Amino acid sequence: MANLNVEFMGLKLRNPIIVGACTLSATVEGAKELELAGAGAIVYKSLFEEQIQMERAQLDDEMDTYSERNAEMVSIFPTLEHAGPTEHILKLIDVKKNVSIPVIASLNCVYDVTWFDYAKQLEDAGVDALELNFYSMPTSIDKTAAEIEEEKVKIVMTLKKRLKIPFSIKLSPYYTNTMNFVSQLDKAGASAFVLFNRLFQPEINIDKESHITRFNLSQKGDFKLGLRYVGLLHNKIKGALCGTNGIYTHEDVIQMLLSGADVVQMVSAIYKNEPSYIAEVLDELESWMDAKGYKTISEFRGKLSDNELKSSDIYYRAQYLDFLLKPEEIINKYPMR
Repeated sequence: MANLNVEFMGLKLRNPIIVGACTLSATVEGAKELELAGAGAIVYKSLFEEQIQMERAQLDDEMDTYSERNAEMVSIFPTLEHAGPTEHILKLIDVKKNVSIPVIASLNCVYDVTWFDYAKQLEDAGVDALELNFYSMPTSIDKTAAEIEEEKVKIVMTLKKRLKIPFSIKLSPYYTNTMNFVSQLDKAGASAFVLFNRLFQPEINIDKESHITRFNLSQKGDFKLGLRYVGLLHNKIKGALCGTNGIYTHEDVIQMLLSGADVVQMVSAIYKNEPSYIAEVLDELESWMDAKGYKTISEFRGKLSDNELKSSDIYYRAQYLDFLLKPEEIINKYPMR
């Protein structure tokens, strides 16, 4: 019987499947269902600084509505900080108390000071680790790529000094040299890297001539860009690697592990197939390992990484050149669909 145990950021996980940040784990009932289904760990839904600021602004508006009615009502609604982060953290604590698998808190901030403040509050809540979601859009045309990266590196260096628990960095692929940036963050003290973020892009309703926001799930195969960078980074940095975005089947999980990932994150597949789907994927992973004769994941993890293949250039231009040189052969072998 194959042993699926893995280690991620120093955490002992019963298997490599982590449920990524989403509403599925936002309640005690949901988190317990994910645990029962076999999840190795869960990432609690993200705490976004913008959400807190909007909630505070909404509360200020509501309080202003009552401020001129009478003195008695003003005393009922005293000036106070909205419980945005407090409410989030209280629910997080409740989830943490009711499951036995590791719980990772997710955080996305705008300003340096809030990264430090909220990260410490989440650590004090008793979570096992943090996931820092570095998704942000540059708003200044004058800011250089180097300046953007330097700001993030400084955040990681400061958090490394202030936090006792491990933290991962969830990145988008849109950096000038992603590998170099990951290396900088690795040296600054990040414990792991989650590759890559699923970004929400703008969309326009041409009839109403207005922007719309859809809840678009990832599609099978979206993980391939992450697969490339996991394969390139394996054994070249100290931090652990997590593949995400479009992980649907046990084949996807195995591909990520072969390229060098320590763990994977699943979200969309669980939304589409219910939490019980996790058990199905784990069963198939175990069956594959038994058929191959692997007793542990460490026996094959990174087997097909750039570091292990050495003379191969498969993670660079090899596939592109193959297609240019023999397109008919490849199309016949893998028909377009």
